Amino acid sequence: MLYRLARSGFFKLDAEKAHELAIQNFKRFNGTPLDLFYRQTLPNRPVECMGLTFKNPVGLAAGLDKNGECIEAFGAMGFGFVEVGTVTPRPQPGNDKPRLFRIIPAEGIINRMGFNNNGVDALVENVKQAKYDGVIGINIGKNKDTPIENGVDDYLICMDKVYDHAGYIAVNISSPNTPGLRTLQYGEALDELLAALKQKQAELAKQYDKYVPLALKIAPDLSDEELSQICQSLLKNNIDGVIATNTTLDRSMVDGMKFGTETGGLSGRPLTARSTEVIKCLYKELGDEIPIIGVGGIDDYVSAKEKLLAGAKLVQVYSGFIYKGPGLVRDIVKNL
Repeated sequence: MLYRLARSGFFKLDAEKAHELAIQNFKRFNGTPLDLFYRQTLPNRPVECMGLTFKNPVGLAAGLDKNGECIEAFGAMGFGFVEVGTVTPRPQPGNDKPRLFRIIPAEGIINRMGFNNNGVDALVENVKQAKYDGVIGINIGKNKDTPIENGVDDYLICMDKVYDHAGYIAVNISSPNTPGLRTLQYGEALDELLAALKQKQAELAKQYDKYVPLALKIAPDLSDEELSQICQSLLKNNIDGVIATNTTLDRSMVDGMKFGTETGGLSGRPLTARSTEVIKCLYKELGDEIPIIGVGGIDDYVSAKEKLLAGAKLVQVYSGFIYKGPGLVRDIVKNL
C-alpha cells in the first residue's frame, strides 16, 4: 500500500528525475526510522552459486544503483545480492536527456542512459563504506570514447580496481547504448576479451589471495547459433557465470504504445518470454557447468520461478521493482 502511494507520486515525474529522487531518499532514510518505508525481514533461502553463498536467490540488477550509493538500503529491502554499476574507468555523463521512458501499459522501460556514472574510483569508495552482509556484484563496462578495439583495456582497468571489493564481477558487453559494444559478443573479439579477463583474474587472485568469480552479461537479441558460440567461449575460457539477459532492441511487444518507438533498450514485462528462452538455450549447452543468473521481466513469483525452472540459479529484478516495489522481493522469496 505504501509503495502504491509513493509510486503514484513518482510516476507523475519525469522517469529519470523520479529515479534520482528515489536514490536520494534511499540514502537519506537509510539507518533512520524512516527506513520503515522499505525495510523488511525475509526468511533465509540460501543458494550456492559461483562458489559464493547468496542469502536468497533474488538480486538487484545492475543499472539501478550505478554508483553504489544505496547498497545498504537495498539490503534492508531483503535482496539476497546487489549488483552495482555499470561502472567505467572514467566518469562520464552518458547520453543526452531525455533518455529514460516508462511504457506503462506494458509495465516496461526503455532506456538509452549510456553508462552514466561517477567512475570506478567513486564506486569503489562507496562499496568500501557499505555495511551490507550480502554479496555485492560489480558490473563493469567501457567508456564511450574508448575505441572498441581498445575496449579490453577499460575492462581490465575496472577489474583491477574493483577486484578486492567485489563478491563477483559482471562484464557488460551487451548494452545497446554504447556504440559498438555488442560486437564484443562475437567470435574472436569475445574470446580475446574473455582470455584477457581470465588472465587478469588469475593474477589478482594470487595478489589478493582470493578468487572473485567473473560473469558475462549477454543480450537477448541473439540467434540460437550465436548463443551456442557464446557458450563455447564461456566453457573454453572457464568463465564462472553468465547473466541473461540485458535489454532488447525488439519493439514488437510495445508497438503502438506511448514512447514505444524511443531508441534504447527495452526492459520489463515485454522481455519476460525472450529472456526465459535465452536461459533455456544456455542451459541446454551449459547444463550445471556454468551457472546462469536470470534477469528480464521478472515481476512476480511465477515469472521468477519460470526463470529458475528454465535453468537459472539466481534471478535479478529491475523494471519489476520499479513497478511493484520492495514487496516484489518479499513475494518471491517467501514463496520459494
